[in-house]
Formats: sequence, structure tokens, C-alpha cells
Amino acid sequence: MDEFIDAIITQGAATVQGEAPGALEARHFACYIASMDEIREVKLRVASIFVLLVLACAANQAQTPSPSPTPNSAPPASDIFIVDVRHEGGELKLGQPKKITDFEGYNNQPFFMPDGHSILYTSIRNKQADIYRYDIKTGATTQVTNTPESEYSPTLMPDGKNISVVRVEADGKTQRLWKFPLAGGAPSLILENVQPVGYHHWIDDHTLVLFILGGTGKPNFLEIYDLKSGKSQFVTENPGRIIRKIPNQKNFSYVHKIANDHWEIKQYDSRVTTSSSLIATLPGVEDYAWLPEGKLLMGKDSRMFAVVPLRGAGWQEIANFSIAGVTKITRITVSSSGNRIAIVGVLQKK
Repeated sequence: MDEFIDAIITQGAATVQGEAPGALEARHFACYIASMDEIREVKLRVASIFVLLVLACAANQAQTPSPSPTPNSAPPASDIFIVDVRHEGGELKLGQPKKITDFEGYNNQPFFMPDGHSILYTSIRNKQADIYRYDIKTGATTQVTNTPESEYSPTLMPDGKNISVVRVEADGKTQRLWKFPLAGGAPSLILENVQPVGYHHWIDDHTLVLFILGGTGKPNFLEIYDLKSGKSQFVTENPGRIIRKIPNQKNFSYVHKIANDHWEIKQYDSRVTTSSSLIATLPGVEDYAWLPEGKLLMGKDSRMFAVVPLRGAGWQEIANFSIAGVTKITRITVSSSGNRIAIVGVLQKK
């Protein structure tokens, strides 16, 4: 869930209040009345006039539309880069980042297709979020969704024929999980009564891990949802936005924001329905990815770090992309074969 999506459902509307006209003139007029009887009479008249003015003002406000919510500022501009991965002498080596997005603006949430030949991602153009596809071999970009609504977090569904997306619907508030056929055709709802969905991850063809955005004063939380039974199972409060399958396991991992200054990557064991800690994150970082051999990757600023959890060692720097001008690394995703990673960052302007 990036910051932009979290902000979509937390907009507030300002209220405008005013003083009923005529009250000041009534107060000045009362000052000229000499006798107490006259003052009482004037007070009664003023009170009657005031009541009429209040009623008229209320009727006028009822007919006047409420002011529209102040629109959120556009999310920060970002680009997607592809980095080649290789192993030399047992050491992990990363190549130089190659920028694949040409549009200047928000480009985020990359997802490798299983064959590793293309990447789905979200791009906001003309204040509209749609899904795009980048072909690694040809360098061509094609638009996948083109709707009045906004689509985020493209993910290939287990059937291999559809992609699931978090869709912000026409009212600008409703945020549910939809699917689009890759071959083309009308989209359809996956979960009608579950909202607001922030992020999601498929465990199998009927089981989802859902990041649900909390309401006002309530925390975000993770739940497991079974499409067949319609039942959900609570996992945790205050999760991070990245949910991943752990390599060579049926379990998934997530970031648990235990405190403002203490976040951990945890694994959830579906057999015993409990979570256990793998390792603390880099300070303030919630985006991560798994390499097929079981290493975790995290990026901070211009640097990339790796660790094998539960081995006693900490995060080790494996690359610095400052020479390539890449800063503010956030999202990381890995191809199924592990030969490439895609990262989201900001390219410094020369």
C-alpha cells in the first residue's frame, strides 16, 4: 500500500460557519431605549427577529451544496528500474539500474510476470491511475487498463488468465478488489463486501491475504480471506504494505510495525495460525523482497542490503546505486528465476 492509496480514503471536508446578519444592528438599537418596559419589549422583538433570521439562514444552508473536499496533492514522482542479478564465487552481485519508465510522474508497484519477460506496474497519468505492461526484450510499454476508475497493485491471479487490482471506484471512496481478463473484456468484482482493501496477496486460487485500511482512529490490519467459505481470519494489526510468499514454503511474510521505531519482518505459519519474527527491518523501511535462495532484500536511500534471516547476521550492504543517480529506493520485487529485480526509486536530475 503506498502513501497515495492510504490517503485516498482519509480525505476530510471543511465546514463553513457564519454569524446571522442583523444582530449587531439590534444591539445598537436597544441602547437607545430609555425605559425598562421598552427594553423588555424590544428584547422580545429582537429575539423574534433573531429566530426568524436563524431559520432563514438554516434554510439557505440546506439548499447550498457542501464544499467539496480539498483534493490530495499528487503522489511523489517515481521511476521503475530493472537490475540484473548474478552470483560470483558465492557472492550476490547486482548490476546497474536500467530505467524502464519514460513518463515523468508516479510509476510504482512493479510485478514480474511468471515468465520474467514483462512487468506490470501502476502509473498515474492525467490524475488517473491505470495498469501498464513493460516488455523487457522489446522495451515496449502497453496500457492494460483504461477506465474512469483508478487501478493499483496489479497481481497475476493463480488462474494465469486474470490480474487482480485494488480499484478506487467512481465515487472516489470505495476501494475493493477487482479482476481484469488479460485477454481483454469487462472487469468484475472479486470481493463485493470487503473494503477498503489496501493491498493483497494470493496464497492459492481461493485464499487471499488482505491488507485492510482501518477507519478513523482504528489501525490497519491483515486478514486471511477464503473465497469459498466467505470466512476471514485475523492475522495482526499495524502491518506493512508488503506481503510475500516465503521461498520453498507455504507460509507468507509481512512487516509488523510493533512500535514507531521497531518494525519486524514476520512469517505466518498457516498450520498453527501463528506468527514468528524473522528479523528487524532497516530503520523506517517496510518494503522488501525474497530471492529464491532465501535471502531478503531491502533498500534504503541509494543502497541495497541483503540478509539470510535467523542466521545471526545483520543486514549487509550489497550495492550502492548513487553513482547511477538512483535515490529513495522503496518497492522491490524479484523475478521468479531470481535473475532480475525491479526497484522503485527517484532518479536525481542532472
